[in-house]
Amino acid sequence: MAERERLAVFLEDGGEGYKLEIMFSDIVSSRGCRLNGGDKSNAVLLQLKYAPRIYRKMTGATLNSKVSSVRFHFCKEDLQFIWVRESDFSASSIIGRSCYLCLELADECLSSYILNTLPFSGQLGDLFLVQGELLYSSPKLVPIVSCQSDCTVPFEVLFQINSLVHMQKISSAQVTTYLFDMLSKLTLDTALEILMKMQRLESTCYKPLEFIRVSVGRRQSLSTKKVIHGDNLMSCHRVLVTPSRVYFLGPELEKWNYVVKHVVKKYSGHASDFLRVSFVDEDLSKLPPETISTRLEQNIFSKPYRTGICDRILSVLRDGISIGSKHFEFLAFSASQLRDNSVWMFASNDHVSAEHIREWMGNFSEIRSVSKCAARMGQLFSSSTQTVDVRPYEVEDIEDVEVTTGGIKYCFSDGIGKISQNFARQVAQKCGLSSVPSAFQIRYGGYKGVVAVDRTSFKKLSLRPSMSKFKSDNKMLNITNWSKYSPCFLNREIVTLLTTLGIDDEIFELMQHEHIHLLDDMLTDRATALTVLHRMSGSEIKAAVKMLENKYEPSSEPYLLMMLKSYREHLLSEIRSRCRIFVPKGRILIGCMDEIGTLDYGQVYLRVTMTEEELQCENQPFFEKITNSSAVVVGKVVVTKNPCLHPGDIRVLQAVYDAKLDGMGSSDCLIFPRKGQRPHPNECSGGDLDGDQYFVCWDARLIPQKTDEPMDYIGRRQRLMDHKVTLEA
Repeated sequence: MAERERLAVFLEDGGEGYKLEIMFSDIVSSRGCRLNGGDKSNAVLLQLKYAPRIYRKMTGATLNSKVSSVRFHFCKEDLQFIWVRESDFSASSIIGRSCYLCLELADECLSSYILNTLPFSGQLGDLFLVQGELLYSSPKLVPIVSCQSDCTVPFEVLFQINSLVHMQKISSAQVTTYLFDMLSKLTLDTALEILMKMQRLESTCYKPLEFIRVSVGRRQSLSTKKVIHGDNLMSCHRVLVTPSRVYFLGPELEKWNYVVKHVVKKYSGHASDFLRVSFVDEDLSKLPPETISTRLEQNIFSKPYRTGICDRILSVLRDGISIGSKHFEFLAFSASQLRDNSVWMFASNDHVSAEHIREWMGNFSEIRSVSKCAARMGQLFSSSTQTVDVRPYEVEDIEDVEVTTGGIKYCFSDGIGKISQNFARQVAQKCGLSSVPSAFQIRYGGYKGVVAVDRTSFKKLSLRPSMSKFKSDNKMLNITNWSKYSPCFLNREIVTLLTTLGIDDEIFELMQHEHIHLLDDMLTDRATALTVLHRMSGSEIKAAVKMLENKYEPSSEPYLLMMLKSYREHLLSEIRSRCRIFVPKGRILIGCMDEIGTLDYGQVYLRVTMTEEELQCENQPFFEKITNSSAVVVGKVVVTKNPCLHPGDIRVLQAVYDAKLDGMGSSDCLIFPRKGQRPHPNECSGGDLDGDQYFVCWDARLIPQKTDEPMDYIGRRQRLMDHKVTLEA
């Protein structure tokens, strides 16, 4: 017993030492039993929510170097081995196949002691182990069940059967040819409705055939309502791959991306050929880096040891995943998927393959950097709203604004272009917006960046070379974001840097107290609740906002109070974990450039949408040219971009009012100058204008009296291949 919160099981296989680590919170039930006809309890049967974490004992002389420092010799241990995370080592991956683990024990007293220590203990009686017929399709990716080659069960039904097995809604022993035969006789809608009904069971169904028969007899009582998705939503199947097993989820709703929507529209009926695959830990949390590779030697020249989990991930990426008749292979991944250890896979068919999709996306052969090529491929996989096609003659090429300082070339217009006002109105309408934003973040063919509305432009789009990432014939304009009101919050990094620059800790404590006080009052006062939701949440809790606007009181409406409590707990957890403190006098804004050149170095321009509270407040000297809903900020402002790790990332700039810029109608975006020796966005954590969002605050309490020199963010020279980038694992 390693600790009170976990159970450690040590065993050997093929001369290697292994450890299975089981968290108490993952134990669904634990039962004492008599194994194979014994007269006394000699085994413990555990039902687990997740597979145990598997560790391999690594031995060798090099391990002593990890603790052999002379400086700390007095506390040196005689370390002969370390535990390294591993994938399933058992024959036929039996650990990952089952959600049950039976531990045979030699000592009855030891058995009783363990039972009394484990949660949910009890006695089961006699337990006999028998060999069953399991319809598994792969010895590595378990438990993926399959049907015989002559089975006519649709892919969607087979996927749901797998999901039921993975979520322990049905026993894998009950997945037989009889089950597939029964489901194949039902229509697709009927079969899916019954299986989804089974998903809602609170316990395991050990008689699925009987459940299906009863459900078919009561078919009229089942819901037959069709879920209508918005034009910008898609249903997507998901697979979670852990070190020991897999989980099937979905279909789940998510926003379309251009690639998926194009393929589904062109080749109707192939939506289920796309699959999102995520690599996660056994408890479905993010995989720690040390589970993939770890160092066995304390030496800067030593190579990291690649664990079996790393080999498992590469195997999935290289060999793909087979589900019934469909074989899914690696397609690409977006930037957000890369952070979440996820990829897109596609099941090639007679009409289109994964390779054909990548060729259609664009020409990547000229990119010799592996990381950049992967990033460019993922550019079109960002969740976006498809608007209208833009023909080449409707696009204008304009030059970048560059300057060379100290032998270093800087680009003031890195990632920023222009869009005509008339065309912006069409795009806003396609996005379902009631008003026209001042800037759009776009994906257009091989272009990536932001286009700001220009009232003087006659071309639909004016794009710069810095926005071009690769060559592509795709002409659809995809919108990933646009300028809008976005509340401003501190985080741990910004607090640390502002403290370094001289801001007193008492200021942050006071702001945190004000934030928490608002959250407390939100539960009892309708006006405060409405203010908090308008100022902090944007449009996240529309139902609660609508109820409050219709005069519902939190104290008298339980459902409303429950939503407010949940939102309050979320914000409090954000304060505890990230020091996320609301800044009323601040915004998060998309960066743009002063196209007409009126701003000097050190100046910025920003017109912001005002909140209800700001509109009602009279004493606001930092606002000028106030209209019905917006105002221009003037005076000193703090500007930075997350992540910010260097004190020089905090810039103090002068926000000014300019009649020419105000005449351009820009709102809810931060306009930087095109003059100076170095762009201000680059001074903020090496940022640019291709969609980066900037923290802007005009609260005098948070403006430091001194600033540090900005850090040099010139990147390392890229590692270039001598041939075009290929897919290998």
